[in-house]
Amino acid sequence: MFESSVFAKFDTDGYVVVRGLLDVELDIAPVIREYSAVLDRLAGQWLAAGRLTSTYDDLPFCERLLKIVIEAEPAYDQHFDISLPQAGVTDNTPIHNGPAVFNLLRSPRLLDAVEQFVGPEIYSNPVQHTRIKLPEHLLPAPSRTGLTAQVAWHQDLGVVTDDADNTDMLTVWLPITRSTLENGCMAVIPGSHRGDLALHCHSPNPLTINQVCIPESQLTEKSVPLPMDPGDVLFMHRRTQHSGLVNHSDEIRWSFDLRYHPIGQPTGRRWFPGFVARSRSNPPSEQVSPEAWAESWRRVRHELAHSDDVAFNRWKHGDPRCA
Repeated sequence: MFESSVFAKFDTDGYVVVRGLLDVELDIAPVIREYSAVLDRLAGQWLAAGRLTSTYDDLPFCERLLKIVIEAEPAYDQHFDISLPQAGVTDNTPIHNGPAVFNLLRSPRLLDAVEQFVGPEIYSNPVQHTRIKLPEHLLPAPSRTGLTAQVAWHQDLGVVTDDADNTDMLTVWLPITRSTLENGCMAVIPGSHRGDLALHCHSPNPLTINQVCIPESQLTEKSVPLPMDPGDVLFMHRRTQHSGLVNHSDEIRWSFDLRYHPIGQPTGRRWFPGFVARSRSNPPSEQVSPEAWAESWRRVRHELAHSDDVAFNRWKHGDPRCA
């Protein structure tokens, strides 16, 4: 059980970092190995297509990916992401839903902690991503997206539909590599969760807090950067204002952002598949099969590929308040 000071900080500031919560060898190392296999496949494809002169398979994952992206200039983010994009989905849209990632989402160490925030009936919300953020000065334009570059100021409640306004959604952010001020760690605005949901606007960096309502300089002035090591976990309130800073280093910053809430509450993205991660009252209802989890995403991908695009958030393009 966490000490009362953990919950006091969360209640006061809207976030708390728990150091060394995850086991690096049990929780994180398998994810790195799994993603290395994905990169093996991609490197082979890009080499065969003449976009690479080498697969660089003698390098560790992060150094290898950096070399490959600089040379091949691929749109690589969706090949590694664990969710689908919000538009333009086809039957061939890449997504990665491997067993090591599934095991991370269901890590007993992680769920034991989440249970202390949301209770014993835990749902894994499908608003989830991996962000493999390259150095901004080395990132080719075709590879630049919200998953690979700076993430502007926003609130997680702002990226879901309004049916989830009363959902007790907990953001769980964890680094796979060391996260530093230089390579673009997370930054938060303490106490911002006590305010209302700010107006969010579509921009080159999707769904940013409107700069007229709250100037970026004001947000930056109040912000607190959060350097973290692999094994550390950030727990954050759904209304806490936060940003992923610019990567000024020469190294990759890799993280996952996950969300959990009590079973039965709206996810805010009802078209995507979540699952019961833990149920003390009904253990047989838990999703324990990584294959079934992956299949649920493949099924939704097919459905979205053959239907009209749906509205995944509450904010409209061209909102006059965003002019």
